Amino acid sequence: MSSSQTITKDIDKIIARYAPISLGVDLSNFTKNEKIVLGKLVAVGKLIDRIYLRQKWKGNESLFNQLLSSKPRDENAILLFNLMKGPWDRVDGCVLPYPSNLPKHKPLGGNFYPEDMTKEEFKSWFENLLPKDKKYAKGFYHVVKRNEETRELYLNPYSIEYKDLLNDASNILKESAKLVEDESLSKFLKSRAEAFLSNNYLDSEIDWLNISKESRIEITIGPYEVYTDELFSAKSAFEFYIHARDFQSSKMVEKFSESLQDVENHLPVPDEYKNKDLKATPIVVVDQLYSSGDVAVPMAAAYNLPNDEEAIKRGGSKLVIIKNVQEGKYQKILEPIAQLTVSHDQLQHLHFDAFFTHILLHEVAHSNGPHYTIGSNPETVRSRLQEYHSAIEEAKADITGLFAAILLLQNGCLTAPSLEQFYVTYLASALRSIRFGINEAHGLGQCIQLNYILEKGGFEYDERTKRFSVNFFKMPLAVSNLTRDILIMQGDGDKACVEQFILKYGTIREIVKDSLKRLENARIPIDVRPIYKIETNIIESFPMNEENVRQFISFCEI
Repeated sequence: MSSSQTITKDIDKIIARYAPISLGVDLSNFTKNEKIVLGKLVAVGKLIDRIYLRQKWKGNESLFNQLLSSKPRDENAILLFNLMKGPWDRVDGCVLPYPSNLPKHKPLGGNFYPEDMTKEEFKSWFENLLPKDKKYAKGFYHVVKRNEETRELYLNPYSIEYKDLLNDASNILKESAKLVEDESLSKFLKSRAEAFLSNNYLDSEIDWLNISKESRIEITIGPYEVYTDELFSAKSAFEFYIHARDFQSSKMVEKFSESLQDVENHLPVPDEYKNKDLKATPIVVVDQLYSSGDVAVPMAAAYNLPNDEEAIKRGGSKLVIIKNVQEGKYQKILEPIAQLTVSHDQLQHLHFDAFFTHILLHEVAHSNGPHYTIGSNPETVRSRLQEYHSAIEEAKADITGLFAAILLLQNGCLTAPSLEQFYVTYLASALRSIRFGINEAHGLGQCIQLNYILEKGGFEYDERTKRFSVNFFKMPLAVSNLTRDILIMQGDGDKACVEQFILKYGTIREIVKDSLKRLENARIPIDVRPIYKIETNIIESFPMNEENVRQFISFCEI
């Protein structure tokens, strides 16, 4: 077998680990203008994708262009690149089998910092900056670059660094703002278009939070998550989502926003570790139509934004629950995992509603607990914990969300799913997330939780049957104690303590490795991958003339 055939075979094997799901909705209730806007927004998404490729690694665009221009063109190699948003496997961190001389490991700082910059060099440079520049250096919206002549570091705002792509994206957003009927959505599109040019995102974040409950289109666009910056968890990556709002489901889950303060009041920590600036979180249930940018596998099933502490303090946050993605994950991944790893007598407690509701509570729980360190000189938890922040924050949201489920069932705010359904579904989902690998924040966060709860007896493992089970008697205390430990570590901002905690609990046990191996041998997918129906839906559900069709296709190929 030739080397090219081996590469193709390896790529096919990796793609098979991600089950395809078709995502889309009936657009017949969308207006003519809304359908045109969807086409324009897909065009913006293509631009956001290119920005993120630059942010991920400086060689990404060149490699992608090489894949696109190769003859014969390997469509699966292109598909895999798009799934991972670069040449490194998201699960084990290794370089993917592309026929190129690529770096073995991805740069920890992405392309937000010079690849040869050390943490010591950054710290020395940072100490000599003006106060305003210090804020930018550790903030979300500036890259750190190196002057090739003087070798000195300097700051460059995103608005300049990605000017060629942001200018086009801004123009299309302004065109879209003129077409949409919902005034709040129009206001957000205009203000976000301006933010792309000014590099000031605060006002448009507030406009995003205030998009009307009546808007059929829910859009998220901009620099948000910090997972790509594995050096300091400081720099935000561009991502993009178009969703169709599920009005009925959104109305059903409003009660969870109202219970946020009650959960905060009952957190098992001293009062100084509780969030003093908690704001009710609007919750929107949606079906995903399209995504791009920082949306590599594993696919997001929900998100709670913004992450900018200033925006949260001023306007709170918004929780977006992506129902059709969750349904795909549950059917294609979670159920098959449980059938092989969970005790037979507890499989009856596996339930989609428990999966859906815990994801919802996970995202709500990002608002709970301290966002600033305790003491006379508070700093953001993110800036103190740096590279450990993302994993410990994901673990916090998971376990605090489960703690909230217990509380809400006790006080009657929730009547279903049952506590047993929450616990067993959470157990199966822990094994699901660990399969993403502990190089990824969600996988490492779940590994920490699984090991901690096993140690405290909340989970048990039967060597004879090779299956896990929940000890329903010990589980509540294990959940409460882990919630307490993580929230206190975050409030203290003690990076060394967090590092030791992760070293102790962030290693995959042999019993877990054995389970993961059995799942792999059974060829159960790791996650899902999207096939978006939006282009076909728009053209089929809205009778365009030939010119409009050509215009739509040209938008999508920008």
